[in-house]
This record gives sequence, C-alpha cells and structure tokens, in this order.
Amino acid sequence: MTTQQMLLLATCVYLAILAATTYFTRATRRRFLAALAGGLAVAVIGVGVEVLFQTLGFWHYPSADQPYGPPMMYPLVVVMWAVLALLGWRVMRRYGWRGQAVFLTAVTVVGTLRDYLIAGQALGFIVLAPGPLTVLVDGACWAGTTALAQAVMRMVAGPAREDRLARGPWEAA
Repeated sequence: MTTQQMLLLATCVYLAILAATTYFTRATRRRFLAALAGGLAVAVIGVGVEVLFQTLGFWHYPSADQPYGPPMMYPLVVVMWAVLALLGWRVMRRYGWRGQAVFLTAVTVVGTLRDYLIAGQALGFIVLAPGPLTVLVDGACWAGTTALAQAVMRMVAGPAREDRLARGPWEAA
C-alpha cells in the first residue's frame, strides 16, 4: 500500500470516527464546525512545525521530498484534531480543568507512542531521530496542537460549560 493510499484510507476511517464522536458527544452544529476550525488551525500550524523540526533533524517522512509531511496528511490532521477537540470539550464540560490536564496528558502519551510504534516502526511512515529529546519534542507537539485545537474551538463556539448539547433522536423537539 502506498503512502497516499494509506493516508486516504486513514482519512476515511477518521471521518467515520468523527461522525460517531459528533453523535455520541451530542455536539451542536456550532460546536462541530468549531472543532473543524480547531483541526484546520492545527493543520496550518502543523506545516510550520513540520518544516521546523524536519530542518532541525528530529524526524522526516521517507515518502516526502519537501521539508514537511505528505500533502495528503493534512486533511487527515484536520479530521483527527477535530475528533480530539470534541473529546476534550466533553472532558472539560464534565471534569473541568483537572480533567482537561489528564486528557492532554493522555493524548500526549498515546500520540507519542503512536508515532514511534505504529507510524514509525510498524508502517515506516515517519523516521524519528533517536534520543530522549525527540520524544520530548514529539510529546510537546501532541500536547500543544491538541491544546490549540481546543482553544480555537473555544474561541469559535464559547466555553464548554455554557454549551447546550444537541438533542438526541430520542428527545422531542
């Protein structure tokens, strides 16, 4: 499977996950669009982050000739971080800032492990430089971009606690 096919398949899978996340979190249309705006912000900033850290030698993508990731990766980034923004919104709504801290920590750990074990070793999608500094930089990228997605969502749709939930199909209009 080529990199482009892998990214297209992953985008389709994450679109289904986004649909399920939107449904089960009961996100309103405004919250959903705000989550997409957060994902878009991460994708735009992500290009700059990729250029910086590839130039510094922390990682590179074997399938990409340019100093950033494969272009097909960025629509996937929008969808992935929209999912993370919606999940973080519900965590914030239910558990407050402590829950948010736990959520960001979990995303950081799981995301960094995903990069090393799945994207790096299993799929060969990314080559990460050895050493603890690369782990710290990768983790900081996961934490920072997830926080960015949630901050943009909050700016667009407002604070989590003030948000009304969308009606479920079982509720009367």
